[in-house]
Amino acid sequence: MNGTNTTTNGTFNGTSGGFQSTRTPKPFWSGLILPTLYLTILIGSLYTFASLYRKRQLAKTAELEPWFPPHRQRDIYLSLLHLDPAENSEGGDGEKKLSKVPDSILKAALLKRAIEDIQRIVQLRSSKQALQTLLQRGSVGDELWQRFLGAEKDMEEEVKDVVTEANAFAENWGQTIFQSANEINQNLIIKQRTAEIQAQLESEKAWWERKRAGMQSDLMKDLEANENSDNAESEPAAEPLAKKKKGGSSDEDAVLVDADGPAQAQGGSVRKRKGKK
Repeated sequence: MNGTNTTTNGTFNGTSGGFQSTRTPKPFWSGLILPTLYLTILIGSLYTFASLYRKRQLAKTAELEPWFPPHRQRDIYLSLLHLDPAENSEGGDGEKKLSKVPDSILKAALLKRAIEDIQRIVQLRSSKQALQTLLQRGSVGDELWQRFLGAEKDMEEEVKDVVTEANAFAENWGQTIFQSANEINQNLIIKQRTAEIQAQLESEKAWWERKRAGMQSDLMKDLEANENSDNAESEPAAEPLAKKKKGGSSDEDAVLVDADGPAQAQGGSVRKRKGKK
């Protein structure tokens, strides 16, 4: 029995040892393949979607109508800056050739460009609050807001470009060019308002003349109405006074007649007596 058990145990032990020897341990990174593959696919899909969405938004923004018309003063300045005298010179030996554009003209063109930028910045600042309110109420669409944001971004780049160009002409001019442009812009606004007032002077003068004539006619009508009403009120009060005056004069006449009566009688009797003598 003991031999049999030992034989059986040896057989099972040998068998179990054989099974253990056939199993090989899996490496650690093999369990990370599936999560890594999942994350790679997820990140790749998100990146692809984000890039496509960004491209569509950029294309849509590019198709939108710009907030401002083309910047004419900037185009003039760039045309003068990149003007090549050799290309625009006239032919012939004795004829004069076009010289380089003076810096004074370039500075004036840059200042005009800054004035145009100031006008656009003022317009953007005055329109932003109202546009935000309309957007919150749903009165305007997102396309209009995107156009406004694009205009703000373009103006930021324009301001930086102008400051850089100004510093290229003179040191630290970029810090004061927009201040000078703002002062010039305010002067232009005052001149424009003055011209508008002068243009309306004749019409305002004619309107005031008509208004004054109407006021005078109304005043005369009121005066005539007041005089008529005073006359109408004074007539009933004047009738009793007239009657009283008439009654008083008759009494006075009677008194005078009575006072003169005896004297006249005596005079008549004296005359008669003289005649008898």
